[in-house]
Amino acid sequence: MNTSETKRGRRKNRRGKVVSDRMEKTIVVEVIRKFRHPLYKKVVKKNTRFHAHDEENLARTGDLVEIMETRPLSKTKRWRLASVIRKAAEEEGGEGNR
Repeated sequence: MNTSETKRGRRKNRRGKVVSDRMEKTIVVEVIRKFRHPLYKKVVKKNTRFHAHDEENLARTGDLVEIMETRPLSKTKRWRLASVIRKAAEEEGGEGNR
């Protein structure tokens, strides 16, 4: 563990799908989490959207990405892109638009 990690604590990581990449250096990542309802015991899906900083504009809509918590970068951005796990073209089988 680095000394910088102990000083500022562990950063949260989330994995999700890019739903928008229209802004410059910003992506919107939708993270779906499943949990059991405390009273009814049914599995519930909850969607949360995070604005994340993407310095090199690497991620595209449909990509599976990992984002990391960071200091506030703007009014809405509190996350940054850690890595692109899977590209959207690979997920669809490599076929382009017809």
